[in-house]
Amino acid sequence: MLRFLSAGCALAVCLTASGTRTCDIAKGYEWADKKLTELTLAEKLNFTRGYSEFYFFGVPEKGIPYVYLSDATQGVHIRRNLKDTTIVRQLDKSTAFPCPVMLAASFDNDLAFSYGKAVGEECRAGNIGVLLGPGINIARNSQCGRNYEYFGEDPFLTGEIAASYVNGIQSTGTAACVKHFLCNETEFYRRRSNSVVDERALREIYLPPFKKCIDKGVAFVMTSYNRLNGEWTGQSKPAIDSLLRSELGFRNAVMSDWSSVYDMKKVVKSGQNVVMPGSSKLSRQLSDLLKKGEISENDIDNMIRPLLATCYAYGLYEKRKNTVTSPIDFTHNNAIAEKTAEEGTVLLKNSGILPLTNPGTILVTGPAVDSSPRNCDNPASSADVEGYDFISLRDALIAEFGDKVKFIENPNTDELKSADVVLTTTGTVDMESFERPYSLPQPEENRLRKIASSNPNTIVLVFSGSGIKMTGWINNVAALIYGWYPGQNGMRAIAGIISGRINPSGKLPISIEKDFKDSPAKNTMPDGAEFYNTAFRAYNEKLILPYDVRYDESILVGYRWYDTKNIEPLFPFGHGLTYTYWEISDVKAKVKKDCINLSLNVKNSGKREGSQVIQIYVSEDNPSVIRPAKELKAFRRVSLKPGDSNKLTIDIPIDDLAFWNIATQKFTVNKGKYTIFIGTSSKDISQKININI
Repeated sequence: MLRFLSAGCALAVCLTASGTRTCDIAKGYEWADKKLTELTLAEKLNFTRGYSEFYFFGVPEKGIPYVYLSDATQGVHIRRNLKDTTIVRQLDKSTAFPCPVMLAASFDNDLAFSYGKAVGEECRAGNIGVLLGPGINIARNSQCGRNYEYFGEDPFLTGEIAASYVNGIQSTGTAACVKHFLCNETEFYRRRSNSVVDERALREIYLPPFKKCIDKGVAFVMTSYNRLNGEWTGQSKPAIDSLLRSELGFRNAVMSDWSSVYDMKKVVKSGQNVVMPGSSKLSRQLSDLLKKGEISENDIDNMIRPLLATCYAYGLYEKRKNTVTSPIDFTHNNAIAEKTAEEGTVLLKNSGILPLTNPGTILVTGPAVDSSPRNCDNPASSADVEGYDFISLRDALIAEFGDKVKFIENPNTDELKSADVVLTTTGTVDMESFERPYSLPQPEENRLRKIASSNPNTIVLVFSGSGIKMTGWINNVAALIYGWYPGQNGMRAIAGIISGRINPSGKLPISIEKDFKDSPAKNTMPDGAEFYNTAFRAYNEKLILPYDVRYDESILVGYRWYDTKNIEPLFPFGHGLTYTYWEISDVKAKVKKDCINLSLNVKNSGKREGSQVIQIYVSEDNPSVIRPAKELKAFRRVSLKPGDSNKLTIDIPIDDLAFWNIATQKFTVNKGKYTIFIGTSSKDISQKININI
């Protein structure tokens, strides 16, 4: 890891009509070069942009079919408003999985693979060649309306879960497209924002998840809406040609996000391969540039060659209508969705009230009792998944507790006080293209305070894609559960956790601040800006001047910030309670040539079967530059019966201890002392061990 270099997708494994094989991009380029000699200039120009909103252009009579693209990470967005519906057969239905941040909260790579594989199988049945996901931006900013689509604040966790998801998707023959490259961590007028990011932060925080997915053979990368250090990423030669291609070694195709580029001369020269969805204005620009001699047909060839090569190498030009030989196993996919909710629900606080094994009367109230649990988004937005056979919280609780639950929409004080237990929901509406306030609306805040002060046996169930302010009532509630956006059947898993049928095991993939003023992203929005979260879209960019989003915290993102600055969060990264007890012991570390070999013993010392996520953090004792107090370098999810133990052996590559050395322009591992922290959250550290590199 002395440089960010990668072999691209040369050995990526994919599935095609003829079975499993490697996706050989070199052969793809050989095929593309041959095809370029057969295409007219007019046809080549058509390949520079999308067709009918969600297709790559095709020339079927020359062996290049159209390729259908669809969103989103948490399932398949069935598009019912395509301009051309004759090319593909639409799915009748698709599974609404829990949102990606809930998948990340499982800390389960195997589950991420299964989740991705299930989504990929549904894509194939709908003749979808490319799934426009996963999104792997970093949850730097708790107010970002799109955090629910991502995998949290830590680049190591994000890379691990995203790469496993990509492997699952692509094992089915569906190509994955990681997005949004690069540094699109705000949704407030995202086309007007300029992310100002230093080179260490780029390479230590924001590039590693992309690198991990590229190393695993992801087919496509999508550029983002924002500018990066002064230029829109979709037309930025430094972003695409230098960072993505030269440093990360990406050899496959790059596509723009929808309507995110403006200067076709820059686009052609940047390393971009296809402008989505394309427009007549941009096409005229391209034609004018050719007429003026400012670009050549050879430039067009160079632009579209990676698109043709990637589609060929990943089997997207094969007769995909013949590749699906059996119907979708919706029963299996439904089970994967429910398992994700089981493992991703996070129990943040429990004074002993949970599980409710003998609860008496449970008064249930709140805005999410009967609302759809699918996801937070508007049906017209990219991440929306329709789903089927939805289970409401009401139905899930009745199935779990029978007549012990009592539903009251607006309970009075006497009703609250007389209940044995009060269970209330709360949450946010998170949405693409919007920031949202960190604080709940004042009427909702007042409602929660009233409930918490009326009954000490109050359980709060939060549905949100990111952190919210909870300091006004958190000390007065008995338990707090984070249910994220749990998908079509996730309410059943949450009800099972409340009853104790399921032992919770989810962990926060984010830090939750006490107040947003504690966050390094507190100044993300420009001075005087209002939250545009009351209407669906906020795309009239002319209403606001371009503005800078300054990543002044550099590498100190999330828990790195809170730990290093000694700011106490409300709930730390990696936190999550279970209904049993755990012991970590017998920790040993041996430094080898290329890795640190760590061994430890984990024991379930409680009385219930359960799962725990062992988290390994590392810090440099005497760094030569500013470094975080500690950084996640490994994790293992362990499931044990009461009294059972498991010995874990974990290898941490020495290169993973590196920092980006500005002076030498490469990653550097300093010699000297390091501390390894072993625990169950970034704060709950039970063991430490020192090593010398």
